[in-house]
Parts: sequence; C-alpha cells; structure tokens
Amino acid sequence: MTPEELESAKKALLDMRREVLKEVQEAMAEYRELGGEALPDISDISANANSRDVLLNLGQNQRQKLRDIETALERIAEGEYGNCMRCEEEIAAQRLKVRPFSRYCIECKTEIEKYGE
Repeated sequence: MTPEELESAKKALLDMRREVLKEVQEAMAEYRELGGEALPDISDISANANSRDVLLNLGQNQRQKLRDIETALERIAEGEYGNCMRCEEEIAAQRLKVRPFSRYCIECKTEIEKYGE
C-alpha cells in the first residue's frame, strides 16, 4: 500500500472508532433510561426486557468492531496493514475500502466462516 492509502485507511478507521464510541455511549444512556422507568404491567416489562437485550447485543457487536478497528490501527503502526493475517497475501483494496478493519482476504474469511479458524 502507498503511504497515501495507509493514511486514508487510518483516517477512515479513526472516524469509524469515533462513530462506534458515540453509538455505544448512546446505547448505554438508553439502557440506563430503560432501567429507570416504572413498569406498570407485564407487557411493558416484556417489551422493556426485549429492548435491553437488543441494546446489550448492540454493545457486544460494537465492542467487537472496536477491537477490530484497534487491531487494524496497530497493524498500520507495525507496517502489516493490508495483508491477510492467515495467508499473508495482500487484501484486495476494494475490500479494505468497504471494510477497512478486515483482517483476512475474502478467500480466507470464507474458509474461516465455513470451517472455523
């Protein structure tokens, strides 16, 4: 990758990290708000519990995304960004544009999803 491509990827990753952190903060605020309401009947309790489950799941997904972003930023600093962590071949530029925190090339990712790591 060229230095310009690396800088562009780093900027995209930092922007994504800020956005994810904002989403997590908003979800946490909503979660706290749901916990503080008086619940008058069983249907409200059920709906509220479901909303909490969705928010907690969102938080788990966002935490994973943050870990992936941090790993990508570390790989940029170490000079390893853009190479598949499995086969060490270069990850397609288009894949990195769409998903800049990709760890694997599309072939390896497909195999991992199919057979596990």
